[in-house]
Amino acid sequence: MPKNNRSGQATVLNDAEYLTIKNHFVNPKHKLIVDVAWWTGERMGAVCKLPVKAVFDVKGQPLTHITFPKVIRKASPNGERKTRQVPVHKNLRALLREYWQLHKPDINNCLFPGSEENVPIQLQSFDDALRRAISKAGMESQGISTHSFRRSFITKLARKGIAVSKIQKLTGHADLKVLSRYIEVSDDELAEAIAVL
Repeated sequence: MPKNNRSGQATVLNDAEYLTIKNHFVNPKHKLIVDVAWWTGERMGAVCKLPVKAVFDVKGQPLTHITFPKVIRKASPNGERKTRQVPVHKNLRALLREYWQLHKPDINNCLFPGSEENVPIQLQSFDDALRRAISKAGMESQGISTHSFRRSFITKLARKGIAVSKIQKLTGHADLKVLSRYIEVSDDELAEAIAVL
């Protein structure tokens, strides 16, 4: 998706925009992929590959933390991959419970299977569905991509005053310089910063 006038950065979404996009998906699997990305800030590629047991216990209850195993996460510039755990927000917990009740995924399978039962949905397949949802929502010219959800998670935490060290721990960024590129700062926020002098 094109990123208009954003220096190649995916657009940061607000809560209403996230819900608008989500509501234009037809498939409940795609809706939950968006929810997990929104509430955890994980890259969409790793969300698509989540194993069921990284999210639910054997009785179908959401775990207190979602574990993104290192094998499904993007490697750092030095080639290292790290497992990441994110506490489950109460809103996401409710969405996960609802999903389990309706779909009862096999605990030994992937949470979001693609066309083959034991194979996770491909990122490209999800990206195609995301593009369709964005188009239906009339938002195709806004520079939204799969990475918008990670940027939105990080920017939202920063705007709520969460220390960068905590955000770094939550996102798994090894480098603060890289993390800082994710945080969008509006002109109003810059004016507010100057006003406190």
